[in-house]
Amino acid sequence: MDIFHAIILGAIEGLTEFLPVSSTGHLIVASEWMGLDQSKENAAFEVIIQLAAILAVVANYSEKFTLRYFDLWLKIAIAFIPIGAIGFLFSDQIKALFDVKIVAIMFIIGGIIFLIVEHYQKDRVAEIQYVEDVSFKQAGLIGLAQVFALVPGTSRAGSTIIGAMLVGLSRKASAEFSFLLAMPVMVAASGYDFLKNYKEFTDANLIALGVGFLTAFIVAYLAMKLFIRFLEHFTFVSFGIYRILFGVLLLALIYNGTLGAH
Repeated sequence: MDIFHAIILGAIEGLTEFLPVSSTGHLIVASEWMGLDQSKENAAFEVIIQLAAILAVVANYSEKFTLRYFDLWLKIAIAFIPIGAIGFLFSDQIKALFDVKIVAIMFIIGGIIFLIVEHYQKDRVAEIQYVEDVSFKQAGLIGLAQVFALVPGTSRAGSTIIGAMLVGLSRKASAEFSFLLAMPVMVAASGYDFLKNYKEFTDANLIALGVGFLTAFIVAYLAMKLFIRFLEHFTFVSFGIYRILFGVLLLALIYNGTLGAH
């Protein structure tokens, strides 16, 4: 992996991690296009750019990391339990699903679900306008919705946002709860991957790692801010349409032989 690859993948991670479009799906597709294999060195790089995205959450929501918000973090911990347990117990089966064709199909399914949810929610007044007001029950239900993100292409942000909207959160509160819930999920996933691939850091291109980290942090930081501003004026319909079009494009490329379907 060279610096060009690091910038592209870092930017993709930063832009897509917190949007409902599947960062994993985009990274898989981008790696295929650039001819990067799923080596341990590249897995180590993904740990680094995910760490950058985690720090971007801290930078954007530093005021939430105080004892004043202890109840909120307890709710986030509860929401993390389902995906943490299932991800740990079925990690091998989940990794077997990592395939471009599955990513494409889940992009389309997720896009359709967004359009359906927005259709039925367009005139609704959300019960919860602020992320701090989410209940323990709502947090648990959002956590169950997040489990669907274990299928590549589904999108962790997408599944949690849809789950949050369905249980009464506003679009903005849904997005912010998704941002914060990313913390324990990404820490657990990155920590697990680090333990498996830590030896690769000794042989890694440190310049590429640093460039990828910085790129992912800056892009993720800005993406979160712009995403919240976007939701103050618009719905998720555009994301639903994007997902469907991107999924169809991927299927076309797969059947044309441009992308590999394993």
